[in-house]
Parts: sequence; C-alpha cells; structure tokens
Amino acid sequence: MDVTTPASDPWLIVGLGNPGPEYAANRHNVGFMVADLLAERIGGKFKRAGKAQAQVLEGRIGPVGPAGRRVVLAKPMSYMNLSGGPVNALRDFYKVPLAQVVAVHDELDIDYGTLRLKLGGGDNGHNGLKSMTKAMGPGYHRVRFGIGRPPGRMQVADFVLKDFSSAERKELDYLVDRAADAVECLVTEGLQRAQSAYNS
Repeated sequence: MDVTTPASDPWLIVGLGNPGPEYAANRHNVGFMVADLLAERIGGKFKRAGKAQAQVLEGRIGPVGPAGRRVVLAKPMSYMNLSGGPVNALRDFYKVPLAQVVAVHDELDIDYGTLRLKLGGGDNGHNGLKSMTKAMGPGYHRVRFGIGRPPGRMQVADFVLKDFSSAERKELDYLVDRAADAVECLVTEGLQRAQSAYNS
C-alpha cells in the first residue's frame, strides 16, 4: 500500500462537470456521474458548501468504522473552467494535502470507457484541470474517464457538451460503476494498486 499519509487526513474527491439539468448527461459531466454514484454508496446527500460554491458530502470509504478513509466528495457549482476556486476553498477548509485531492474527469485522448489513474501531470487542454492546477499546482490525483475524440470535423467544445450516444449509454452505468470502484481503490489501497487494477 502506497498511501503514506495519516488515516486522519481526509481525501477530497472532486467530480468535474457543469451545473444545471441541461448539462447533466453531457460527456463533460461524467465526473459528476461518478461523484453521484459514490455519494449513493456512502449513503448521503450532497449539500451546498457555504461560500465554497460547491456541493459536498462527508463520509468514509473502505472498511466500516474507523478503518475507513475519511472523504469529502465535491461537485463544484461554478462552471467547468472556474472549478479551481471552489476546489481550493474546500481543500483549505478541510485541510486536505494536495496529494489527497482526486479529480474525476472526462478525457478526450483515451478511448471511450478506458480508465487511467495518475498523480500530477499536465491538463491536456481540459479546462477544469487547467483551473485546478492554476489554483493549487499540478500535484493532485486524476481519474481519467475516456470519452474518445469527436467524429469527423465536430469541434471538441461541441462534442464534450453533447450527451453520450445511445450506443455509449448501453455501457455507461457499468463504466461509471467501474470508475467509482477505481476511486475507492485509490483512496484505500494507493495509486499503484489502483493503476494495476484499473488502468487499461
């Protein structure tokens, strides 16, 4: 296990997306979908986090009782390109080490449904990551959910703000479930174990 931080330090798990029903099923909102499933597993509901411009849920992931890892699930309620401010405010409030922040987000350069976990790195043009890195630096974990590249000449901005196709939706629940498993593995067993189990 390569989680070397004290079990008392919370993890901040951030699902990236855009607020509002018109964006709910977009490819760009898969981070929100994973966060919602994790909230369901924890058995709680998101609540508005005061001035932080985010919805949050506090709970535990892993073994029942004190052995479980403390987590704060968050969905920034700013738009994607302003995610860094709310995330950094939550990190300060909950005193979360940067290496225990996890961003769950869509990734264009990976085939649909493929997962990749890593610590640090660039933003690859993703506006949510760009904003987070500007606010905090790059040393946080990422759970990257592949959505593939846009077909033909479709613009990237149009592609990410469209809903998943009917063919993609057939697998979406399973893939979101697997991404939530990967987040739990990362938090409870460390990056190397999660990478070997879920990177494909």
